[in-house]
Amino acid sequence: MKLKLKNPLIFFDLETTGINVSVDRIVELCYLKIYPNGDEESKTMKINPTIPIPAEATNIHGITDEDVKDAPTFAEVAKSLAKTFEGCDFAGFNSNKFDIPLLAEELIRAEVDLDLKKRKFVDVQVIFFKKEQRTLSAAYKFYCDKELDNAHSAEADTYATFEILKSQLDRYEDLPNDVDELSEFSSHNRNVDFLGRIIYNDKDVEVINFGKYKGQPVEEVLRKDPGYYGWMMNGDFPLYTKKVLTNIKLRNAFNQ
Repeated sequence: MKLKLKNPLIFFDLETTGINVSVDRIVELCYLKIYPNGDEESKTMKINPTIPIPAEATNIHGITDEDVKDAPTFAEVAKSLAKTFEGCDFAGFNSNKFDIPLLAEELIRAEVDLDLKKRKFVDVQVIFFKKEQRTLSAAYKFYCDKELDNAHSAEADTYATFEILKSQLDRYEDLPNDVDELSEFSSHNRNVDFLGRIIYNDKDVEVINFGKYKGQPVEEVLRKDPGYYGWMMNGDFPLYTKKVLTNIKLRNAFNQ
């Protein structure tokens, strides 16, 4: 089934040095840009992460330090990527929990301003888990009746994700062919930051989503426990989460 798009939709996948959004880096990126008229544009690039790639990561995606030593750093390609991604919505497999948050971190480190919070995100894995409860390779076999060769390469995973979403739309009549609605369907929470450390409650108030203050409004927590802000800013939290927390703190200060 052809996707009904209002904006270009970027299918993308990242291979990385690890799974810690706060400290790990991109080593390979592939995107497939689908335009509303059906045209496609794609690119796969190796990225020099500027830090060593651990052996356990190489064992998964096969990319070594030698493979990326002459590749550009993310900072060197960030402006070009931001230009390509401007005005687009995004889709991926487990992208809401990992790829989008890590991409946001890399953009902040590169000091490139791309406001991803204005975009819609379709997580094909969430649709799959809500409908069938499996993994990417199993999803590809289930929906497309194909074996996923070269799994854990960014290019293979990106194209497989695109094919899976189209097959999901064919299979499930109740699944909306609309990026806004797919984004809502494939979201676990209404996140304020990308990893969901801060979310909106049912009254559209930003609340803490972890630890001892889980469920409590951020402004209230910062007011009754002033040291909490410093603890988060000095802790192992993503840069974007810290940026969101700072914005709430400053907004509260100006409103007093």
